[in-house]
Amino acid sequence: MSSPAGVRHRGPKDKKRPTTPNPEAVYEKVDDVVAKARRDLNPKKPSEWDYKLAITIITILAFITRFWGITHPDQVVFDEVHFGKFASYYLQRTYFFDVHPPFGKLLFAFAGWLVGYKGDFLFENIGDSYITNKVPYVAYRAMPATMGALTVPTVFLIMWESGYSLPASITAAGLLLFDNAHIGQTRLILLDATLIFFMALSVLSYVRFYKLRHEPFGRKWWKWLLLTGVCLSCVISTKYVGVFTFFSIGVPVMIDLWDLMNINRRQGALTLQEFLKHFWARVIGLIVIPFFLYLFWFQVHFSILTRSGPGDDFMSPEFQETLSDNIMTLQSVGIDYFDAITIRHKETKVYLHSHPDKYPLRYDDGRISSQGQQVTGYPHNDTNNHWQILPAKPLAAAQGQRVRTGDKVRLRHLVTDTMLLTHDVASPYYPTNQEFTTVGKEAYEGDRFNDTLFEIKIEGSKGGQDFKTMSSHFKLVHIPTKVAMWTHTSPLPEWAYKQAEINGNKNVQQTSNIWYVDDIPSLPADSERNKKEARKVKHVPFLKKYFELQRAMFYHNNALTSSHPYASQPVSWPFLLRGVSFWTHNDTRQQIYFLGNPIGWWLASSLLAVFAGIIGADQLALRRGMDALDDRTRSRLYNSTGFFFLTWAAHYIPFYIMGRQLFLHHYLPAHLASALVTGALIEFIFNMEPIEDSPPPTPTPTPTPTPSSLSASNTPKTPSFPPSGKGHKRTLSRPVRERVATQSLLATWIAAGVVMAAVIWCFLFFAPLTYGKPGLTVEQVVARKWLAYDLHFAK
Repeated sequence: MSSPAGVRHRGPKDKKRPTTPNPEAVYEKVDDVVAKARRDLNPKKPSEWDYKLAITIITILAFITRFWGITHPDQVVFDEVHFGKFASYYLQRTYFFDVHPPFGKLLFAFAGWLVGYKGDFLFENIGDSYITNKVPYVAYRAMPATMGALTVPTVFLIMWESGYSLPASITAAGLLLFDNAHIGQTRLILLDATLIFFMALSVLSYVRFYKLRHEPFGRKWWKWLLLTGVCLSCVISTKYVGVFTFFSIGVPVMIDLWDLMNINRRQGALTLQEFLKHFWARVIGLIVIPFFLYLFWFQVHFSILTRSGPGDDFMSPEFQETLSDNIMTLQSVGIDYFDAITIRHKETKVYLHSHPDKYPLRYDDGRISSQGQQVTGYPHNDTNNHWQILPAKPLAAAQGQRVRTGDKVRLRHLVTDTMLLTHDVASPYYPTNQEFTTVGKEAYEGDRFNDTLFEIKIEGSKGGQDFKTMSSHFKLVHIPTKVAMWTHTSPLPEWAYKQAEINGNKNVQQTSNIWYVDDIPSLPADSERNKKEARKVKHVPFLKKYFELQRAMFYHNNALTSSHPYASQPVSWPFLLRGVSFWTHNDTRQQIYFLGNPIGWWLASSLLAVFAGIIGADQLALRRGMDALDDRTRSRLYNSTGFFFLTWAAHYIPFYIMGRQLFLHHYLPAHLASALVTGALIEFIFNMEPIEDSPPPTPTPTPTPTPSSLSASNTPKTPSFPPSGKGHKRTLSRPVRERVATQSLLATWIAAGVVMAAVIWCFLFFAPLTYGKPGLTVEQVVARKWLAYDLHFAK
């Protein structure tokens, strides 16, 4: 691409300049002749040896930077405690729960399986030794390191296929090649390497597909369309933020479809049937096939994890019955009326508890309580957790009748001989929720009888099924007021011994209203109910399991709102205001600190603002009748560089509306897109060309441009003509990409060289924090605290 360095006015109209009422027809004829002349002069495609040499060197350097010292440290680092553990669970076929889709974790398990590892080590703590526990951690780390290394030449290919010059392509790839954050994140057992690699492949595949848009439904056209869909599916199958990549590619796809509907298209109008063929091809290639591939990884996930494990508690009893050796289903016992039971909250694991102490007359905010007996959540099992389950109406038989789901029941606190109830009195912490308390015999047999009635409600149950310990997850819904018993993690003050608050939640549908019966203390050890029958593993349809898991994943992902010492806000990411401490070793003064290359990040962030300014200035100039850019340059700036900018915005801006914990690594996909914008603008700014107001060229043989310029977008060589100012006549000149081959790229090479020199120096300066060695002295650490980075000072 070639472009002016700044805003330029066209020269005054030349009266001798030939004009034509149909400039597009002139270009079509000229282009046909020029294309024929090229074919005659160059029957063979140029080798582009310079691009091939550059990508070879870049790929080798990418593998060196990612694999150098990959054996260090031989200890668990940061979030390796999670994703290494998940790989072990896969190898043990033990069910676990995670908020991310399974594809990336399955790749780690596959790496372990290839080297014959059985998954015996569970990555419990940061700093645990891999050597002592005989873990093939290098095989695990090699998988993301390989994808991280391949991401760098993929970025180069994106620039190359988009028709950018060699220095621009090297600049974009170099920003990733020597970025400390990408290196640090992709040489550990983490998911981001998979996410970023397939995001880059998605962009590359779409660029290749877009170049074939004028040759639809051919073999290559279908290949790149389907590859785009497959790569998109792999992105969202790794992390749900992959939906941002769908958006960044979906927008240009919709714009392209909108253009295909135009009956005034330069290439000719499409019939409705032809347009629908285009439409459904994209729907199938970019939506249907990716969705089924996404479902496939969940099917693999369920097929492997067939044994009971730590993820059981997140799933329903019905789901748990599909797992072998599930404790909940093996130990479940039917509950009879008049049994003494203990009730436990599913999420917080506190017991429903009561003691003789009363609620205070007034709370800290001045509200008045009922001064009734306290009902709280208590984490330890004692006799104050024992409740007798009673029927709402007298039974025909005094004992032995089974409690069933949907029954109306009462709960009697055995130690104090009081009955559980809730009423229209605000709870201590939630003025909108109801207070839970207990009342004595005179009240619960008298005018407070109805207030003691509750329904055992199980979501999805038709009612009438046996109510069992462990396996029956239920909501205790108050019949008169329709609130559900609920608790949370904020402890009550000293007057309640800092136990958990129990209250009536008006949002009955809230998933945190779930409880289960933990035990039946009154049940004799030799009871017939304690005799366990052999249970067969049940089958639940795949889609039912899938939707249940999806609900749990989204709920718990949104619940990740607790504070973290290294969490950060999106506004700080482009400016690299803070990093994350991954690992430290005091004895050797070594540490791994997750931080990007400051010079590279600041340059990329600055040029994002420059790009927005250029677009704004160009629009303003057009409004004032000044044509600052030629047609091809403007098309490249708006379409190609604009696509990269859209990709950056799509992977960055949505984080501002998220309420969950956020960290610097969430910016890495957006940083990749900003590197593409940087490479494009380096060429735009420094690839100078003279103003040409000459007539259209004659079709004489000219130096043949490289295929990267000829096939920048594989468009017909007839340029588009955006509107100009009033009375402004468009000049006819050769397309910019055809002139690039005759232009000197010296300024672009110098700019790229300066940028790369600064980035490489900064990479080497922070490399000890990226690779965790060598250890740094206090003075060396202080020298790297550029923006008060919270580096660790080893003792």
